[in-house]
Amino acid sequence: MQTGVIIVAAGSGERLGYGIPKAQVPLAGEPILAYALRGVIASGIADAICVAVPRHDEALRQVCAEVSQAAAADGGECPPILAVDGGASRADSVREALVTLQGVDAILVHDAARALTPPEVFQRVTTALAQGGQAVIPVREMTDTVKVVEHSDNAAIAPEVVHETPDRTRMRVVQTPQGFAREALTRAHAAAELFDDQQAAAVTDDAMLVESMSVPVYAVPGSDLSLKITTETDLVLAEALLQKYGS
Repeated sequence: MQTGVIIVAAGSGERLGYGIPKAQVPLAGEPILAYALRGVIASGIADAICVAVPRHDEALRQVCAEVSQAAAADGGECPPILAVDGGASRADSVREALVTLQGVDAILVHDAARALTPPEVFQRVTTALAQGGQAVIPVREMTDTVKVVEHSDNAAIAPEVVHETPDRTRMRVVQTPQGFAREALTRAHAAAELFDDQQAAAVTDDAMLVESMSVPVYAVPGSDLSLKITTETDLVLAEALLQKYGS
């Protein structure tokens, strides 16, 4: 099975407050993207990697080149790393990368912001695809109690009121990489191009698109290290994890 990995790295990173794209933000002195790339390479599952970067961004393209050169210098095998201009949305970025990644049977879509995802998570997803799954996602068990809320009819008390409490034993926190048979992911994104703005805004990951076509989405264990770096607090936590567990 030939496998391609799409790394989505075109986010603005406004909530991190650095004034640069999120994937450029330094994590323990190196760009977030560098860690994400090394995790994919270390997993050994990729035949090609395509990174969707902000349009006309040269800094992240340079990160791709440097990581590739360093992997080659270390004597390890490094798949080709291609950089493409991302789109206005995450889905647009994935579609741009899909066009670039030809000749592969399976696609893993990974967020650069989940930079510390261990290699074994990539391996679990890929193994499940090789066993016949068309869609596979890594998940973690929900530990917090979750409430479904509605707008309150008494704003003087609070703006929202609890509607129900779902059974958390059946709920999972979803991570990346999310893996797909290429045909299923391509078909899902082709259908999504016809969505109106409201429908498009409701889609938060690629698995949702595939689910909408009634394709079974299988779940494998994720990792506590696969946190998504979105805020300054997340960045501090990621640096603490690096100090404890290494890169």
